[in-house]
Amino acid sequence: MSSFDVSVQGDGAVAMSLALLLSTQGLRVAWIPPASARGAQRTDVRTYALSARSVDLLSRLKIWDALPDDAKTAVLDMWVYGDDGQSRLTFSAFDQSVETLAWIVDAAQLERVLFEAVRFAPYITSVTPDQPIQVALRAFADGRQAQAHRQPQAESAWTHRYGHVGVAARVVSDTPHAAVARQWFRSPDIVALLPFDRPQPGASYGLVWSVPQDQGRDLMTMTPAAFEEALMQATSGLAGVLQLQGQRASWPLALNVGSSVCGPGWVAVGDAAHTVHPLSGQGLNLGLADVDCLSTVLAQRESFRDLGDEKLLRRYARQRWWSTHAMGAMTHGLQQLFATPHPVGRHLRNQGLRWVERATPLKTLLARQAFRS
Repeated sequence: MSSFDVSVQGDGAVAMSLALLLSTQGLRVAWIPPASARGAQRTDVRTYALSARSVDLLSRLKIWDALPDDAKTAVLDMWVYGDDGQSRLTFSAFDQSVETLAWIVDAAQLERVLFEAVRFAPYITSVTPDQPIQVALRAFADGRQAQAHRQPQAESAWTHRYGHVGVAARVVSDTPHAAVARQWFRSPDIVALLPFDRPQPGASYGLVWSVPQDQGRDLMTMTPAAFEEALMQATSGLAGVLQLQGQRASWPLALNVGSSVCGPGWVAVGDAAHTVHPLSGQGLNLGLADVDCLSTVLAQRESFRDLGDEKLLRRYARQRWWSTHAMGAMTHGLQQLFATPHPVGRHLRNQGLRWVERATPLKTLLARQAFRS
């Protein structure tokens, strides 16, 4: 039976980043991607919004500079629209005294670069899911699928199924995006256009559209022309005339914040530990922050502690508790507020946008939480 220090289960960006980061400590890592993913070149129309901390982590792993220039686009401004046609909240990198608010990254390209790095990393060995191995610590980073086979003490304490789906696509505008991310909070859907340089430099967007399930099924089966018309109505033409490019993808949306993310000899990171609504674009950022935190905790362990020591792993859980629960509460609260069709709720949420726009200190606090974590 082969022996390793740590096994990492999963094939997404969080799993591969964790395997790479732990291998830089000289730990022997068994990487366990699902059998269906081995050697497969997956298509993925999603884009990720990465915070400064995530970019720093990828830079340390030598991944960031390996990404092609058109696979990463800076966000200099963000405009958030209410559903009354008048309310708007704006954020600016200049006002926040930062180079960029975020970076929009091609999901498939990021995972391809990570895969190549994992494939050639000297301390990482790819093993099959059914291969018997001996490890001190098992790390689950296989997303929502992990919920089905993790230990029962990892059951979620706070779960909410929204009855919505996320629809992702790439679109091209007849107007330059000018590095501006745009988001429309409507009732009951939320539309986000993330500035991107693929397929057309300077005029493309990654679309994330959160909608009720029935509407999501309609959006996935519409003709491209009908989809474009629906998108133009949702965005009021504020981002120009938008044309669909390529395929669409969808997935169910849920809030899932676990009561426990670790136990004797096991730990969970990323979507295996928590999921939040995509309206904030913070899912991958939370996962990469998990990776960064867990790696630091393991590197700083006392010489007498085993990697799977539960007391050691609880340090990671405590350090990540506030960030994950706070982000879950914020995204859930916003989704619920903007989902209600009640006139009083509609008035309050739009009035709130206008009030926050005028409250500079609060805007700065929100920007720090969203863009610098």
